[in-house]
Amino acid sequence: MIRSPCVDVCQMNPERRLCAGCYRTLDEIARWSDMSDAERERVLAELPARRNATQSDRAPIEAR
Repeated sequence: MIRSPCVDVCQMNPERRLCAGCYRTLDEIARWSDMSDAERERVLAELPARRNATQSDRAPIEAR
């Protein structure tokens, strides 16, 4: 079984609708234990891009 990417920072970003800790959606978090390994791998593969997009939103305007 593929482990959850949860890092115990459960706070939803209201604009992106992603957890600020693991970058999953509420639906992905709720369904994680019922997902197949293939579904979990797909979600895990998307997390780095979600993290990068979220972090670029926080970058100072001068750096954009």
